[in-house]
Amino acid sequence: MGTTTALDRTTIAQMPRGGPDASWLDRRMQTDTLEYLDRDDVADEVKQKVIGMLDRFGTLTNQHETCARVALDVVAGIDEPRILELGAGHGKLSAKILALHPTATVTVSDLDPTSVANIAAGDLGAHPRARAQVIDATAIDAADDSYDLVVFAMAFHHLPPAVACRAIAEATRVGKRFLIIDLRRQSPLATLLFPVMALPVNLALLPWSWVQPCLHDGFISALRAYSPSALEALGRAADPGMRVEMLPSPRRLGPPSITVVFSRADTPDHG
Repeated sequence: MGTTTALDRTTIAQMPRGGPDASWLDRRMQTDTLEYLDRDDVADEVKQKVIGMLDRFGTLTNQHETCARVALDVVAGIDEPRILELGAGHGKLSAKILALHPTATVTVSDLDPTSVANIAAGDLGAHPRARAQVIDATAIDAADDSYDLVVFAMAFHHLPPAVACRAIAEATRVGKRFLIIDLRRQSPLATLLFPVMALPVNLALLPWSWVQPCLHDGFISALRAYSPSALEALGRAADPGMRVEMLPSPRRLGPPSITVVFSRADTPDHG
C-alpha cells in the first residue's frame, strides 16, 4: 500500500480512529465508551444477546461463508492450512472454514470464557480439526509461525489503537499472515444516521429484549471503526517494515466492510 510514515507506539495510542490525517469532525465521531461485549460489569446474558444478533445477521447476509472464503483465498495453495481465529464470538467463521476446506485445522478463540465454553460444548468443539481456546490477542501462547493464517473478523474495532498495534505485532509473530475483516469507517453523517437505519432492521429481525443492547453495541462499533489509513498506520507502528495489503471487500448485505492482510517483510509472498 502507500508510504504512510510510521508512528511510534506511544504516538499510536493517541491516533484517531479515522487515521493520522482524520478531519476535525471525524475525530469527534469516535468514543472511548465500551461495548457491552467488552465490559466486566455487564451480565453474560446481555453479551450473549449481542453475539446472538451477530450470528443471526451473519447468517442472513451470508457473512460467515463470505469471510471464510476470503480467509481461504489468503492460504490458497497450502495443502493443510493452520488457521487461528481471534475474537471468534460464536465461532461460525471457523465452522465455515472447516466445511469449505477438507484438510484445514482451526484454533477458534475468544477472550471471553463463556463464548469459548459455548463453542467447546457445541458441534464445532467436537470437530476433530478444531479446538476452542481462551486467547488474548496481545499475548498468544504459541511459537513463532505456528499458523499459516490468523484471522480477526468483524471485531478488530473493539481494540483501542495501542492494543490493536500490539495485536498486529503478535498475530504476525505467530502467523505468517494476519487477515482483518471489519467494519469500514463511514463518514460522520453516515455514522450519525446509523441508529435511524438500524432500528427498523433490529425490530424486524430480533427478539424485543435484544434490540437495546444490539443498537447500543452497533452504534459504538460504528464510532470505533478504523479507516484504511488508520489500519495502515497501526501496521507500520507494529513494524516499520510491515507489509499492508488492502483487499477488495466482497459484496454482501449489511454495513460496508474493509479487508486487510498484514505480513512481516520476511514472509514469502505465497505459502
